[in-house]
Amino acid sequence: MDTTSSSVRPKRLFLASCVSLIATSVTFAVVGAVMLTLKGEFTLTNYEVGLIGGAAIWGFAVSQVLFAPFCDTLGMRLLLRLAFACHLLGALVLITAGGFWQAFIGALTLALGNGLVEAACNPLVAALYPDQKTVKLNQFHVWFPGGIVIGSVLAFGLESVGLTAWQLKIGLILIPTLIYGHLMWREEFPPTEGVRAGVSMEEMFLATFTTPLMILMLVCMAITASTELGPNRWVPPVLEAGGIPGILVLAWINGLMAVLRYKAGFAVERLSPPGVLAASAAVSVVGLLWLSYAETTAMAFASATVFAVGVCYFWPTMLGFVSERVPRSGALGLGMMGATGMAVVGLWTTPWMGSIADEVGHERLPAVETRALFADAAAAFAGADESTAPDLAAAGDAVGEALAGVGPDGALPESVTANALRAIINSGGDEALAERANAILGPADNYGGRVSFRYILPFTGALILIFGFLYSRDRRAGGYRAVRIGTESGDG
Repeated sequence: MDTTSSSVRPKRLFLASCVSLIATSVTFAVVGAVMLTLKGEFTLTNYEVGLIGGAAIWGFAVSQVLFAPFCDTLGMRLLLRLAFACHLLGALVLITAGGFWQAFIGALTLALGNGLVEAACNPLVAALYPDQKTVKLNQFHVWFPGGIVIGSVLAFGLESVGLTAWQLKIGLILIPTLIYGHLMWREEFPPTEGVRAGVSMEEMFLATFTTPLMILMLVCMAITASTELGPNRWVPPVLEAGGIPGILVLAWINGLMAVLRYKAGFAVERLSPPGVLAASAAVSVVGLLWLSYAETTAMAFASATVFAVGVCYFWPTMLGFVSERVPRSGALGLGMMGATGMAVVGLWTTPWMGSIADEVGHERLPAVETRALFADAAAAFAGADESTAPDLAAAGDAVGEALAGVGPDGALPESVTANALRAIINSGGDEALAERANAILGPADNYGGRVSFRYILPFTGALILIFGFLYSRDRRAGGYRAVRIGTESGDG
């Protein structure tokens, strides 16, 4: 391994990279953990919560697109320093949020930091371990699910000891942020593989955007990321709406993923990267379908186990495969892979699943019981003073709007009914009314969310065919081979 300088310390840089990825994944975990709370705190629809959760993802893609092409010239250390600033600022903005827009901006800033971590650390790991790219990238990416476990368990622990403020959960992001800032700030970084091999910016762009195999992998990355991160983003609020400890299910999924990624060499050596990806897609279809029917805690954990086995190798193996088969794409190729995955999940998959949950969940609301509840709530909240009891007044307004939208046939208005129920739950008024509202809304939110999982399945199923074809092609050619810069044969 040539780092070009004896002052480069690979073990410390790899450790700093892993801790920075923990900051990224703790962000993912705690934002997911507070989504249900934010929905009630700011009286948001599932779609609006999906926008916040999506911003915490697609911002990743923005920073990847902006900075990954210039990783060779700006340097990986500068990108990690910018990531540190975004994690610090984003956490503080979100902690002090007082409504939708501030929460949205805080989540977006955190996501920019997440993208900068990947823009810097994926090529850093490839540069530190050029002969073990797929295995070491899997071991580096242990700490995405590993950090989700840490964040999920700590968030659940805060809740268990009575520290229920969602701001405290967001504050957990600051711990790994300060640690990796300390670890990497004064370190010397090696040049990227592209710099060492003399690959120009033009060559990197051509390899990334004109190689057929690379283009296919970008499309597949959109699907693998959606399969893994879309449902993972919604697991806590969806399962918790059904009375299942969703944050612990998320921790379980990601704990299994971390263990399996650490042992990725076993799978990669026996199946090759395309074989691992084909098998992962097949198992993911089974696990996600089963998870969409989970109505009990036992079924949730059992199906989550299969789902975790399916999705655990997707992200790092996709990166390793591209780095080994299209090496001239360099830092740009790795950045575009991450950007594509996160952009699709954040801008499309997460909000889309939220809108499906809203639509399907609304159909499950019992009209008679809901109208009766609204009538009782309207009477209870009548005359509430906005200056002295703003939550009660807001709940009264929401209920009044819902009642005004009831159709001649008694049909509930789709756009405002669920929010009126959330306003009652969080009004701080009559506890009996809140319990009735929760009993109506919880099962509907749970069912709508679980159904949204099923909409991902046709896309994941297509991956079985694509990766299966690549695996069979390698077998016919004598087996999988990584490509070295200078020895490419136009694969694709």
